[in-house]
Amino acid sequence: MTDHDPTTGTMRTVRFHEYGDPGDVLHLETVPVPDPGPGRIRVVVHACGLAPADWALCRGLFPGDLPRGIGCDVCGTVDAVGEDVTDVKTGDAVFGTADWAHCSSAGASDRAVMNRWFRVPDGLDLVRAAALPMTVDTAFFHLNALGFDPDKTILIHGAGTTIGFAAAQIALLRGMRVIATAGDTYAPRLRALGAKVTAYGDGMIERVTEINGGPADLVLDTAPVGGSLPDLIQIAGGDPKRVLTITDFAAAAELGVRDTFHEDRSNPVEALPEFGQLAADGLFTVPIAGTFPLDQWKTALEISQSHHARGKLLLLPGQPGTDG
Repeated sequence: MTDHDPTTGTMRTVRFHEYGDPGDVLHLETVPVPDPGPGRIRVVVHACGLAPADWALCRGLFPGDLPRGIGCDVCGTVDAVGEDVTDVKTGDAVFGTADWAHCSSAGASDRAVMNRWFRVPDGLDLVRAAALPMTVDTAFFHLNALGFDPDKTILIHGAGTTIGFAAAQIALLRGMRVIATAGDTYAPRLRALGAKVTAYGDGMIERVTEINGGPADLVLDTAPVGGSLPDLIQIAGGDPKRVLTITDFAAAAELGVRDTFHEDRSNPVEALPEFGQLAADGLFTVPIAGTFPLDQWKTALEISQSHHARGKLLLLPGQPGTDG
């Protein structure tokens, strides 16, 4: 079977029944198609984005009822609308997030229940739409927490990561001066966008200080954990509260650096519609590293865990796979 089966009311989904290493606990299963429920919609999934957060969920981040699915980012066509939903109808193309916390399956499925959605803007490819939600949400939230100030310079450490590249674009679009640390893959693209780019590693403090003519006003750390926070504090003029990390939580606690889990989320700003439209207009992008049929989810997992994906990985449930 390569798609949901309306004659039997079943579908395929990738999910886990216990916490542990993703490669051990995740399985592709055939399950009943879920009902959307009040305030929810169900879509035929066109594309589902995968992220390190999915593997963290498998290991017990935000524990809850099991089984649980993976794939928070979804783009698809509405095929069922729950009670009290009035802004979309069957047949509409939408993108947003799967209700992974309250449903026994998520986006890595033939169909998915969504708890947050927006219409796909005209001109935005459905695969590229699926790459946006978590990346935009994460990058925008952290930048907003630091403060959008066009009079300030921000260092995006790890701008070659998916979230870092998005953060650099968002900060530039908001008029900030951006210095980015990145490798050879993304350095030319970041320079073309208007960022000043330098390498990681030894001498980073001196290079950034020279580029900026002094300390950076703000630092967003999106790089894999690598012991760089002491250097980033120095780049921020010695003030750890001007540094916010989305990765190195242990070092942040020791050094007084701000981190994802201690930022105020009481008044979130919804940025996805804006950046969906910018993506449709060709003014914003989340790089895509690869797409895979649903039954090749293990390949996507291996690439993701190698830390060399260099872009978003997506599953395409409607694409024929090796199971027929």
